[in-house]
Amino acid sequence: MSRVYNFSAGPAVLPEEVLREAQEEMLDYRGCGMSVMEMSHRSKMFDDILNEAEADLRELLNIPDDYKVLFLQGGASLQFAQIPMNLMKNRVADYIVTGQWAKKAWQEAQKFGTANKIASSEDKTYSYIPDCSDLPISPDADYVYICENNTIYGTKYKTLPDTKGKLLVSDVSSCFLSEPMDVTKYGIVYGGVQKNIGPAGMVISIIREDLITDDVLPGTPTMMKFKTQADAGSLYNTPNCWCIYICGKVFKWLKKMGGLSAMKERNEKKAKVLYDFLDSSRLFRGTVEKESRSLMNVPFVTGDKDMDAKFVKEAQAAGLENLKGHRTVGGMRASIYNAMPMEGVEALVAFMKKFEEENA
Repeated sequence: MSRVYNFSAGPAVLPEEVLREAQEEMLDYRGCGMSVMEMSHRSKMFDDILNEAEADLRELLNIPDDYKVLFLQGGASLQFAQIPMNLMKNRVADYIVTGQWAKKAWQEAQKFGTANKIASSEDKTYSYIPDCSDLPISPDADYVYICENNTIYGTKYKTLPDTKGKLLVSDVSSCFLSEPMDVTKYGIVYGGVQKNIGPAGMVISIIREDLITDDVLPGTPTMMKFKTQADAGSLYNTPNCWCIYICGKVFKWLKKMGGLSAMKERNEKKAKVLYDFLDSSRLFRGTVEKESRSLMNVPFVTGDKDMDAKFVKEAQAAGLENLKGHRTVGGMRASIYNAMPMEGVEALVAFMKKFEEENA
């Protein structure tokens, strides 16, 4: 069977050469006679896999020495609780709500203290990023929280908020490693890996060392303390070994592709092909304000639910998979992560043009 173009928002497309390498090593990893799936996480061989993955990620993102890299289970959603448990010393935090995941994080934080919604784009179905140049930052806020790229609604911060000296915490799940970023601008930056980096089941959290302490909220479970995980080098319990192994391969692939500046250029070209078509189409239209558009997730609609459903069905028959929009917004969404080749985007646009001619 030939491979389809997979536009899923996550778990999502992975580089084909990474999958082939994993396939070759499936039964025997580098002559050890077993699969990484069977390997002890305490073995020297797995230790090398973990350390090499971290070293490559540090190189890609230019992560300073005073930041820890943690490979954690529970995905991004567990961080919604773990962050306030570890950081909410004053029991106050400010949240900018630009989509479903930021909203869920804000709601979860309310269990631990006062979570202020200081800006939101809910008034226009999260179709834009609000102006964050002069926010009503709470004087006693422990941190300001954002979701940098909104997978469901297809928006992306082009400028980070002015936090007026407060710690910035950012969920970058769906734009992780799609472009260079300055880690020093954040206290914590984290992302679920199943969108742009690896298989499902893990989050990578990059945390400034001074934030990793024993001073956490009373009742914080041992596993939920950043210090527990950091002191054990992500090996307090059995980690998601297979996921770390695949992420490590993706980091090597990214380096081979020229690093994150090269990926950004490539991603901008891909997104331009799709957005240019949407801007000129008689049938389809994008749903996001131009200055807030994501390079990774592109939602679009025809304006007619039956027509949208017809498009998704016919696209699937043409080998263009997972184009149905999130259940909360409907329409269509093309996730065009790092591993989506330009040919996939071109095939989508060619199909959209044909569909428009037949149905407009």
